[in-house]
Amino acid sequence: MKKELLLVGSVPFETPEEVFRTCSEEIGKYVPALPDGEFGDRTLWIIMLAYRVFHGHPEIETIKRPPYANGAENWKPANRSEAWHFRVKKGVEEVRFGDPGWRLNYAEPAIHSYFVFKTLRKEGVIPADVRFQVSLPITNSAIDFFFQDPADYPRLKPGYTAALQAEVAKILEKIPASDLALQWDCCVELMDLEGDIPWTPKENVLERHLAQIPELSAHLPKEMMLGYHLCYGTLGGWPMATGQDLNHAVAFANGAVERSGRRVDFIHIPILPTTEERYFAPLRDLKVGDADIYLGTLHDRGDKEALTRRIAVALKYVPEFGLAAPCGFGRHQPSEVRGLLKEHVEALEILHKLKKG
Repeated sequence: MKKELLLVGSVPFETPEEVFRTCSEEIGKYVPALPDGEFGDRTLWIIMLAYRVFHGHPEIETIKRPPYANGAENWKPANRSEAWHFRVKKGVEEVRFGDPGWRLNYAEPAIHSYFVFKTLRKEGVIPADVRFQVSLPITNSAIDFFFQDPADYPRLKPGYTAALQAEVAKILEKIPASDLALQWDCCVELMDLEGDIPWTPKENVLERHLAQIPELSAHLPKEMMLGYHLCYGTLGGWPMATGQDLNHAVAFANGAVERSGRRVDFIHIPILPTTEERYFAPLRDLKVGDADIYLGTLHDRGDKEALTRRIAVALKYVPEFGLAAPCGFGRHQPSEVRGLLKEHVEALEILHKLKKG
């Protein structure tokens, strides 16, 4: 691996310039790409879609929204019990989303952030070989958490997928593919595989989630870097779901690479705070070709001993990997960011030492 650290997305700063400058200063030479921090509404990941896209759509009914906060309307749930819920209205056969390329609110911030990115890179703030990273929730992650009637899925998902494809096309229209790293965020999929989404169909769960991969990835330009970020979710605290081992994560990672129809450049797998051998053992079954593997081990906040043990166990089952946090930093305080990034570098030193024996 040439680049041994990965940032998976959110950073709790208010502007992309703050994100690019801070992250470049601390870990710029170690990462293949830099995200813009998912500032603004995107900091809460798919909650932005609930508020900006699904709520108010004429063919979608809002069943539940987050409660008032301090006497004012509020779109940000504090935990799962406050999450948005929707259903497709009766009589609607297909939900479609207008304003292709802009409706989901991913292309516009990406285009503006890329201008800041390339300006800072030209100034030497960002290393010359670092790409601009865009992180997008894959279709089932965007839908399944909010819509609890599986009968809605065939009426809703084709239209959402088309909107997502249009958003990616618009990004590619404005940003060179050779300068992009696209990361598909796959959180609800992993939670569902771990049995944590009670209303979804339980037969052929893995196949149901892998079926969305080809139409989203196969036609992406080869010049673009492509990766998958698996996650256990952070709404109300990380992790929202847990597993007995990494079997489901490995199965999804292998299937995603197989179904992508093109080169996959990286896979990120979240790691729970355990050192049990049986938890890590499925890593020996990873079959992701030449994709770089990043393990989300960095969440002990200063407990180097526990981190060292976890990395050491992982090395028994996969000899080559990079490091990352299990999720983004969006739920941290801005004052914590530099410390978190410095811990990434310290963890990399631990990894190098263990690999040397």
